[in-house]
Formats: sequence, C-alpha cells, structure tokens
Amino acid sequence: MNLPSVILASGSPRRSELLRQLGVAFEVIPSAAPESESEHLSPGELCSLNAYRKARHVSKHHPDALVIGMDTVVALDSKVLGKPHDMDEAFSMMRLLQGQTHLVLTGVCLIHLRSHKQKIFAEQTVVTFHSLDDDQIREYYRHVNPLDKAGAYAIQEQGDRIVAQVKGSYTNVVGLPMERLQVELTEFESVVPLRA
Repeated sequence: MNLPSVILASGSPRRSELLRQLGVAFEVIPSAAPESESEHLSPGELCSLNAYRKARHVSKHHPDALVIGMDTVVALDSKVLGKPHDMDEAFSMMRLLQGQTHLVLTGVCLIHLRSHKQKIFAEQTVVTFHSLDDDQIREYYRHVNPLDKAGAYAIQEQGDRIVAQVKGSYTNVVGLPMERLQVELTEFESVVPLRA
C-alpha cells in the first residue's frame, strides 16, 4: 500500500504481528492517553472513544503520519470487561464468561492530522465459551497471563480450552479486525497525500 508513514499507537505484539500480515510498513509508538471507563457509553462507543484518544495523542506529535489507534473490550450483556487489575479479577471475569455468549468489540481510529482526515469504526465478534469449572479456569491461567487482555483471555493462546464458537472476525478478538482495516486503509490511501 502507498500510504504515508504509518504509526501503530499500540504496544501490543499481537496487533503488530497482524498489521505486518497486511503488508503495511509501520512504526510502533504506544499511546500514553488514558483509557475512559465511562459507564454511560455503550461498549462500541467506549472502545471507539478510547481508540480515538490513543490515535489523537500520538498524532499530535506526528501530524504527517497516518496513526492507527485501537481499543478492545469484551461485553457480556451490558457489562463491559476491560483488562483485569489482578488475578482475582481475572478469575471473576472468566467465571462470568464461562458457558456464556459475549461480544468482543474493537474500536479503530485512523487519523492523519495534517490533512484533517480521520475514520473511526468499531467491529464486533460474537464469542461463546465452553462451560468451565474452577479447575479448568486455573489450568487455562497456568498457560496464559490474562492481565493485559480484555476479558482476561486471549483467543490465540490456548483458545480451544475455553472457546466453543466464534461468529465474525477472529482477528478482531485478537485485537485487530484485519478484514475491515484493510478496506479502510485502501480508502485512506486515495484521500491522504503521500509523503515525499
């Protein structure tokens, strides 16, 4: 893709790996923008707002780059599950999710400050968990560190132990909706000036 210099405003190695698969050359500059945890926003609005904040924070320092910010949340009914603060909270989240169907939403913001172009969208995937007892949850956590993961799990790490079914984008659950992002990057390519 003939994009301007691209910055991924996320330190997630999983997102970097997926973005590389799209054939995009990019630099990683994690955003220091604080994440909102507002209870007044829907899960889609919340992850979109956080994606915008992350991208905007980095773009202020790099106005000629196309900055990509992302935020992923897990939603069970109206309850939003972000990243657990400790293992007890992770265990509680997994107990809530076991045997249930939930949504994984990733908000994405593409912003090119110099040309005043931006696009914000959210993708959602429906995930159903196996019924899990406490021993199965403990066994899963022996293999996976849940503390930096929305909903306290990673589908790409031992996911078959906990996930029964996925409807929608698998990579969205990992944290980067590749199919939609590729479409949006192609559209950006036609409206954002290329670097010299």
